[in-house]
This record gives sequence, structure tokens and C-alpha cells, in this order.
Amino acid sequence: MRSRILLTILLTVLFVLASGCGDVKNCPVCGTTKNDGYTGIDIVPVPEHNPTGEPGGPFNSFDISVVDSTNHRFFVSDRIGLDVVVVDTQQDVAVNFFAGANGVAGGGVNASSCATDATKTLFIPPIVTGYGNWTRFGCRTLNFHIPGFGANGLFGGFPGAQCCAARANGVNPLSAPDGEVLSPDNKTLFVGNGSASVVAFDLTSTTFSTTSTTLPPGPNVIAEFPTGVSPDYDGPTGIAPCVSSANGRAFSDATCGDLRSDEMSIGVVNGRTLLLVANGDPGFPFVTIADVTNIVNPTGTYAADHCLPVAAQVPYGPPLVGAGQGNAAPAAGPINPPTCILGQIYYDGAAANNTGVVIDDGGLNATAGFPCPDPSTTALSGMTGHGAGVNILGPDRACHHGPQLNPDGSYCASQNPPSAGCVGAVSIAGIGGSAFNPNSGRFLVTNSNALATNLTVGTVDVINPNLGSPNGPFVENSFAMPNCMPTSIVQGPGNNFLVGCGDHDGEAFPPNEYVIDGTSGKILATITQVGGVDEIWYNSGDNRYYLAARDMPTGPVMGVIDAKTNLWLQSVPTNSNSHSISVDSTNNHAFVPLQAGAGCTTQSANGCIVVYAQQ
Repeated sequence: MRSRILLTILLTVLFVLASGCGDVKNCPVCGTTKNDGYTGIDIVPVPEHNPTGEPGGPFNSFDISVVDSTNHRFFVSDRIGLDVVVVDTQQDVAVNFFAGANGVAGGGVNASSCATDATKTLFIPPIVTGYGNWTRFGCRTLNFHIPGFGANGLFGGFPGAQCCAARANGVNPLSAPDGEVLSPDNKTLFVGNGSASVVAFDLTSTTFSTTSTTLPPGPNVIAEFPTGVSPDYDGPTGIAPCVSSANGRAFSDATCGDLRSDEMSIGVVNGRTLLLVANGDPGFPFVTIADVTNIVNPTGTYAADHCLPVAAQVPYGPPLVGAGQGNAAPAAGPINPPTCILGQIYYDGAAANNTGVVIDDGGLNATAGFPCPDPSTTALSGMTGHGAGVNILGPDRACHHGPQLNPDGSYCASQNPPSAGCVGAVSIAGIGGSAFNPNSGRFLVTNSNALATNLTVGTVDVINPNLGSPNGPFVENSFAMPNCMPTSIVQGPGNNFLVGCGDHDGEAFPPNEYVIDGTSGKILATITQVGGVDEIWYNSGDNRYYLAARDMPTGPVMGVIDAKTNLWLQSVPTNSNSHSISVDSTNNHAFVPLQAGAGCTTQSANGCIVVYAQQ
């Protein structure tokens, strides 16, 4: 019997060798699966993007997506429908969409309501632009005066694909909805908005339907707070000057404010739920860390639970002048910041801002004579700084600047003062995705091009939330990613993290991704068979990474990597600008939004969400 078993094993090995290993199904040690691999198994039409004549246009501008595997829900930011689309991941059908009052379909009917207390006295106030104007995108409460957008207590909505935004015309930073992240208990969905703000939806306050032709109302908005100054969507000149400054001037016009709040990550430190938000586009990228514990698990007063401003019934941000319509500049006086923000970190590349500032031990730079943000012209010509110099947090809020780096992108051992040759970190292409490392209690943030003088250097920056200290969050380390424009990072098994490399916007690198140790930054593996990615996802159901590689040199693909061996398995063709992906771990189905065209079959003219699975 033993000899027969050995003979069987020998014959199997000979078969594998003779068949050329690469053609063997599920062969991680071979580095590929060419036969019986992944394929599209279903197509999900997107609400407002169908051949029935409803408005909205093709599903051609979308952003980040996430999956709640516990409740089998897929969420994706839809910038044409001006909403967040919700799909049942078991039945592969849209069950809801979350819109504001400006939604393409049913905005005034199913727009999300802004939560208030029982006495209706503590409404979530509107966001204010850098010019002191009301912006229609937010909670439309208090004395809201823009014609046609009254104080109706509804969420105003998202700006959508503002000015036909696309990667080609470069004005995506004015678009929304953008980044998404779920709370640890999956009850709250945080969404980045174009008004430099974050919207929190209470998923327990809505319903889902797989049978109704009219989708139910969206969930209540329980928080809607700014991370910076909104672009001047509703001002007398609007955002035309901002759009003009997009090409060559890095969105430096004052009407740009701080552009959109984009990618996010969330984690728990000492029982507190912390949210990291990146206003990561060119201009003056920065990250914000907020304590959202009482948003996701309200236990205190209303103002604390919903991240209202310090003066709860006064709009966030700089004081208004008059009625707040079309004023040339914000009024002098105290600002009104959100109560939940712990601090911010600015990537302005100004070495002077770090001199005498104890970055690596959490020193508060405002007390050292460097109130931040501090507009800088040292890194990029024409830079005007965060919100044209308006600090949404005020001078008493903790903030720091990005790390000082060596020419090779490594973290300077001495930050105070910086060692000779160290330069301030900037972000030429922007701050990308981030992840929370529960093993260290730190956030890991991808910086696409950290050095203005060396575009081959990207970094993963380690941010210590410094919880409990008045000094606020700070960068305590930085991991150099050679020949990589990091765009995304996700935790895999244990302390392994996959870093997605975009490999575009300045330098063309060969395809590559890195698996690193999340604490030391040591590169554990390099994957060269797939690259040019945006969003990535780790699926615990099959212990694999999934990559939306829209800029793969041979064409856009969905890449699959074995997280146990860190070896590439397969790449499946998708279509143009396919940059979003997430996976349900209970059935291992990957959900990939596609623009109009190949892959959407009967929905080819409208765009769709394709469900991929292993066969």
C-alpha cells in the first residue's frame, strides 16, 4: 500500500512538471493559475444608469468601494448618480442608494435626513467655504440662504463629477462621493465629500429591498464635519478659477479651498475609535485624525456624539460676514472647529517648519512659534497653502508637518533639528490610501512621491495618534518604497501589509507591489507580475489580495495574489479606469465597478458592477 501511495505522488509530480506548472489550477508555488481561474459570473445594473430612460448618464465616474461581509452589502461611491450605491452581495442586486437633496433620482424624496436632538435645537450645521459662503453640500439647516436650497433639514448631497471630472481633465479633486470606510461594527458608513468634509451615515436607520422598484429612503446623516475649507462651489465666481489652476499650479487658487476629503481608514486605540482622513490631492495634502467613538457608539451629549462645532448652532469654519453669500474673505475672529478632530499633519515640504519642532516626540509646533498650517512656497511654485492660509482647526489645535527624509526617502534619524541633507516630505501626486495596524496601534499612510527632487521615491508614513496627549498625532517613522508610487495599503494575515504601487503620474516604473512588515517596514516580498493599481483588498475568506490595476501596461486587470506565499496567481482583464474593488469573504466574490464598455454585456452602454469569482 505504501509503495502504491508513493507511486501516485511520483506520477502527480511528473504530471505537474510535464504540464508546465503554470497551467495547473490553484498552484501557488507555480506563481500563476492559467486554467479554470477567475471570471465574471454576474453583472449588476446600477440605479440611475440603465436603458429605461432615467437620468444620470453612464456609470463612468465612481470611486472607492467597501464590503460588509457580515451583512452582505457592497457600497460604492457613484459620482454620476450623486450617491452611494448599495448592492446585496448574495443576490447581486442593488438594494438602495444614499443620496442628498441634489440626488439625480428621488433626491427630494429619498434624501437622507440630518439627525437632530429631540428638541430640534442642535442641527448639524452647514459647511462654510473659505469665503464665508454657505455651501449647498452638507446638512442644509440653520439659516441656509442659497436660492433653491432652503433650510429643510436634509443632507444637501455630493458635487458628483464636478465639471465632467475625469483623470484626463484633472479635476477629480473637486468630485464626490470619494473614500469610504465602515465602522468596526459595520453600523456606520463614513464617506468623503467634495466640500473637504466627511459624512457619517447611520446604517441602522434605513432598510434595503431586493424586490421594490422604488428603493427606500437612505439612512440618517448622524455627522457631517469638515476637515478643511470647502471649495467655493456657491460663491460669486464659483470654482472656475480653481479648475483653471488645476493644470500646472496644483490647485493653488484660493477658491479651491482644501479640495475633497478622500481616502480613509479606521481603528481602535485604547477603546477609542479613530478615523484618519486624507485630503490627499495636489496643492497642500494633509491628513486629519478624528475621534469618532461617540459617533459610532453614542454615549455622551448630543454635541459630542455628532461632532458638532464648538459653538454647536454656529456653522463650522471661519466666521461668516453678513448673510454669508459671496463675501470676498472670511471675517476676522475665532473659528469654529469640529469637536472630534484630534489633529492634522501637513505635507508642505517646508524644512523651516520642523526646525525646533519636536516632531518625533509629539511636540506641538504651534507652541514653538510655527502655527500651522503654514503656507509654503519652498516645494512647489505658486503654493498658497491649506485653505489659502485659513486653518479650520484654529491656532489652539494640534498639528504637525510631514517627516524629514533622506534623499533616498528613508526617515531621518534626527528630526529636531534635521540632519544635514534631510528635506521636508511633500506629496507631488498626493496622499493615497491608508490602513490601521492593530498590532502597533499606528496608521500607515501612503505618500505617492515623497521628494520633489526624486520622483522615484514613495513612502509609507507611520502616524502615531498620540491619544491622550494635547500634542496630537505625529509622524514617527517613514518606510521608503523604491521605484513605487504608493497608492494604497491593506493588512493581510498577521503583520503583513500589501502596498499597491500606482506607477504613473511622473515616473513610469515596471509593474510591482510590495508586501511589508507593518511595524518595521521591512520589504518581505516583491510582486512584479501586476502593477499600476489604485484600490486593493485583502479577503480573509480565501487568504488572497485583490487588486484593481487600472494602469497595468498591458491593459486594466483585476490582479489576484496569494497572501500565504505572496505570489501572484492571476490577472483578469477589466476595462478602462477600473480602479475600485472589494470582496465578500463569505462567498469570495469580488465586486468591480466598470465603466460603459466591455465586460458589462447588456449594460455595456451604461456601465455596471461585475462580480468575479474563481471557477
